[in-house]
Amino acid sequence: MRVLGVDPGLTRCGVGVVEGVAGRPLRMLGVGVVRTGAETATADRLVLIERGIEEWLDAHRPEFVAVERVFSQHNVRTVMGTAQASAVAMLCAARRGLPVALHTPSEVKAAVTGSGRADKAQVGSMVTRLLRLDAPPKPADAADALALAICHIWRAPATNRLQQAVAAHRTTSPTRTTSPTRTTSPTRTTSPTGTTSPTSTTRPAGTPGTAGTPSTAHPTSPARTPSSARTTKGRTS
Repeated sequence: MRVLGVDPGLTRCGVGVVEGVAGRPLRMLGVGVVRTGAETATADRLVLIERGIEEWLDAHRPEFVAVERVFSQHNVRTVMGTAQASAVAMLCAARRGLPVALHTPSEVKAAVTGSGRADKAQVGSMVTRLLRLDAPPKPADAADALALAICHIWRAPATNRLQQAVAAHRTTSPTRTTSPTRTTSPTRTTSPTGTTSPTSTTRPAGTPGTAGTPSTAHPTSPARTPSSARTTKGRTS
């Protein structure tokens, strides 16, 4: 695996190329700094950084590009320039179809020295030992670029396994089904007293009862004759 590490910055943009695999001795292929003048306009400085990174990509043909992740700092002007240089490095890699990885400063320090709070002197000393160099790279931006490349080589296998496990889990997890639609209960009418009762239907007169037995009609009694129809005997005087 061949990795180009980029420590972004407008004034000094550190670059370093490291080759090797995790668990085996690493080899440095090149290290340096892309410089721009503070008196130059920002747009022109970004063009110079782009040209410098392109030269390193052409010369060493890396397979990956590792860039330091930019965090907000107290000096907003400084962090803006660092973020702009970082974007240029990612643009150069993406234009060539190279994978880009972002690593935080604490991740790089922990990978190289074992402590996420190590200072630049400790990082430079460990880079010198790991790459079997005669002296620490100067300036510190160059050493940081090599540390970024080392960090990515050591962390890439674990990161790839994690990504593969997540992708496999997504493809094998069953699709969630939705619950069947609930049916609504019959409409209830409100009685005058405020209580609700199911809506009842009226039954026409003379229809069969609930038990299924037809109702029996009572016969009508014969009409009575009026009392005025009775006759009385007349009395003889």
